[in-house]
Amino acid sequence: MKKVVSLFLVLVMVFSLVACGNSDDGASGETGSSTTEDATETNTDDSSTEDTSTSSDVKITFLNTKGEIQAQLEDVAKVFQADTGIELEIIPTGAGTSPFEKMSALYASGNAPTISMMDAGDLEKFEDKMLDLTGEKWIDDAMPGSLDVARINDKLLAFPFAVEGFGLIYNKTAIESATGQTFDPDVIQSREDLETLFQDIEAGGIAPIVISPLDWSLGAHYTQIAFSQRGGNIAGHNEIMDKLKTGDLTFSEFDAFNSLMDTFDILARYNMDKSDPLSGTYDTGAEAVATGSAAFWFMGNWAWPQINEMSGDNKEFGFLPVPLDMEGEDNKISAGPTKYVALDQEQSTPEQQEAAKQFLNWIVYEENGQKGLVETCSIIPAFLNIDKTPDDALAKSVLDYMSEGRTYAMVLTFPADYWAEVGASFQKHLAGLTTREEFYEEMENYWEIQQ
Repeated sequence: MKKVVSLFLVLVMVFSLVACGNSDDGASGETGSSTTEDATETNTDDSSTEDTSTSSDVKITFLNTKGEIQAQLEDVAKVFQADTGIELEIIPTGAGTSPFEKMSALYASGNAPTISMMDAGDLEKFEDKMLDLTGEKWIDDAMPGSLDVARINDKLLAFPFAVEGFGLIYNKTAIESATGQTFDPDVIQSREDLETLFQDIEAGGIAPIVISPLDWSLGAHYTQIAFSQRGGNIAGHNEIMDKLKTGDLTFSEFDAFNSLMDTFDILARYNMDKSDPLSGTYDTGAEAVATGSAAFWFMGNWAWPQINEMSGDNKEFGFLPVPLDMEGEDNKISAGPTKYVALDQEQSTPEQQEAAKQFLNWIVYEENGQKGLVETCSIIPAFLNIDKTPDDALAKSVLDYMSEGRTYAMVLTFPADYWAEVGASFQKHLAGLTTREEFYEEMENYWEIQQ
């Protein structure tokens, strides 16, 4: 227990910066959904009883924008109903649909979810529709800094649902099998080190890396590494964006971004799918790194359920930072609170709102709720009172980097369409349809219209 408390004291320091959110045809710490269902459930059950906290007549809905845990959340919902009598339906976000698009469609149809898992950048757009959570008990137990992005106009609009991290996921067994040498990720300190390793892996007969050409992964995740490195925190991230909007900063002058793209050139050169770089999917990426047909995959710890399922007895996985080669600075992974959960005040009944609040308290304070969040969903919690940690290799790797102070703060304030628009430009570049200069021009055009 002392070890856990010690770890979370370190997390307190790490998250005075705060951080990410998005998803798509696979999963996301900040994007889409791996399920292809696109349900249109209703949320208009007006039934209630005097004691709404235990009423079996109340039904609430939860919009899930992390498709990789759809089945797990459905299992959690069953336990919640068994404990409380409240029916909880999990609504998936369809493949290729952003959280913003899905929520907008549900509100327009009069079927707003009681609970919505959101990207932090979308909170302000739904401010008038979300319940003010100021005064809730869990606020005092939230990781310091994790609520900053959720406070808008003196209201607390959301609950921090997950802490996540991303970088280059490695399969240690595959690397050692290909190279014939023990793999120590700490030895890889530069782009040159990484390329030398890639060459050794390729010579051993497997692909060094697989790149999933998902707009949210390329747009929202890969590009944000440079914003995180240069900006440092939310204020710094926003300052960079403001300068890009006004033209006071161009991408050719953005040193961290240029370094990031130099690294990407290496990743693309050794990509398993380089002959058809837009053919990959989230699932094929997970399968490649899980089975060892590729040694690395750029993705986040949210991919563990798929990797775990397909990797058999091999559980030797972890993260390697994307090397930036910035002078005087260690390479880091990106980590922090990502998805946020907000409650509807516009289309749900008071009884449903109270039931939704009960669900949030259940996952923070009740044993079955904590187990559901951490053990069933493999979520790193953003609450210091929870002494459980996910029992998976990727979550442990994220926590190790956090405890060492080797993390960049997540970028949570990108515009709502950032990952879709910038991701599409990045896909063109990955496919060889644009030069770096043309890619930068498209990026600068995007920011110019954000003024």
